Amino acid sequence: MDLCFVLVRQISEPPSRPKGTHELEGEEDLSPEERRVLERKMKKILKKEAKKKLKAEGETPQTTETSGPTPTQQALDYLTCWAENRSEWKFQKTRQTWLLQHMFDLEKIPDENFLVLLQYLEGLRGGARDITVQKALALVEESGKAPEDIAVQQRAHRAREVIQLLS
Repeated sequence: MDLCFVLVRQISEPPSRPKGTHELEGEEDLSPEERRVLERKMKKILKKEAKKKLKAEGETPQTTETSGPTPTQQALDYLTCWAENRSEWKFQKTRQTWLLQHMFDLEKIPDENFLVLLQYLEGLRGGARDITVQKALALVEESGKAPEDIAVQQRAHRAREVIQLLS
């Protein structure tokens, strides 16, 4: 039985079943995993229908705006905490990964933060250290192909500093 074509019908709810719960035709043939997948699909379909209904009535659904710190700000806060308050600092792989991926970007990591990042990189070990050096070498090599591109040269300057530190 193809899960996409299983029909949903409203049944009279027994006392133990909450109001508004749907019974799936052929549900007894489904494994627990198939049932979960089907329930998620149905929830999505019902949500779309409710949204269409609101739109048809001229109402707009309430959107919740998530106003939290940006990944850039989170990474810079992480770096600042490492530099200024090691007792409260805690290693976070996602923040380190973000910093390593964007360390050559002058817009995301300003010069004053880059100096702190260089200090942070001194403690870098293992594969992360090797990959960082490889990326820096590739950037320096790329800069030789575009000597007139200022942005490339600025990234290459940072890459040279990283190579000097980690090699």
